[in-house]
Amino acid sequence: MVNTARVSKERVAHWFMMTALILALLFYLMPVYVMVMNGLKEAQGVSLTTMWNFPKTLSGGGFVEAWQRLQANMLNSLKMVIPATIISSLFGAVNGYIFSKWKFRGSDILFTLMLFGFFIPYQSILIPLVRFLQTIKLYGTIPGLILVHVVYGLPITTLIFRNYFAGVPTEMVEAARVDGAGVFKIFTHVMLPLSIPSFVVVGIFQFTNIWNDFLFGVTVVPNPAAQPVTIALNNLSGSFSVDWNVVMAGAVVAALPTAIIYMLLGRYFIRGLMAGSVKG
Repeated sequence: MVNTARVSKERVAHWFMMTALILALLFYLMPVYVMVMNGLKEAQGVSLTTMWNFPKTLSGGGFVEAWQRLQANMLNSLKMVIPATIISSLFGAVNGYIFSKWKFRGSDILFTLMLFGFFIPYQSILIPLVRFLQTIKLYGTIPGLILVHVVYGLPITTLIFRNYFAGVPTEMVEAARVDGAGVFKIFTHVMLPLSIPSFVVVGIFQFTNIWNDFLFGVTVVPNPAAQPVTIALNNLSGSFSVDWNVVMAGAVVAALPTAIIYMLLGRYFIRGLMAGSVKG
């Protein structure tokens, strides 16, 4: 009798949790539904009263124009985000390895100073940043934007890799040193093969942050033809009128790469975070 009551309570709790999760899913998917449905409509079919309705025809609506106006900037974003993500991840891995396994005098102070990059507002460094990029002849270019994101990504990538490498047994590093391996060989042959979960976490985090950036994109690259997709998406709104079907379709198109990344690698994201949070 007691077991039956316990099973009944567990079932109620299970169904309550599932219902709450389904309601939360529907709530968060509502904006996506509205954007997709209205992006598929023609401009005259978009209004507050009909925004929940299905499109009357499937002619593509605003998606055709949105893609035509955003495809060049999508390519600019890919040229920026892929190298910036890879380079910042590699530098973060090297920094995390050094700070976790090769202690030197002042390493903790240097690591703390590096983490201060988290707390520096972007707006406070825009003027010296632009002057510096002009000095090295990278202002207004995608390589300059890549450099900015690599530097600004170092604190978080270093922190994630340091926490992960701190959980790797030091005996493995010592054994490799006894076998004659140096710093570089230990990193490439021992630490890198073990750090795939952290690379997934850092890759998703950096890809999302860099892809969604607006401030650096509009400041560092003033030329509209070379700007990333977030700035081009903002420019879809006209000065006197707004084609909401094009704007909503453009928002869906611009969000697709990050959505695909999360769908393909999202299950590894939590695993990587948990792997770097437990030692031993």
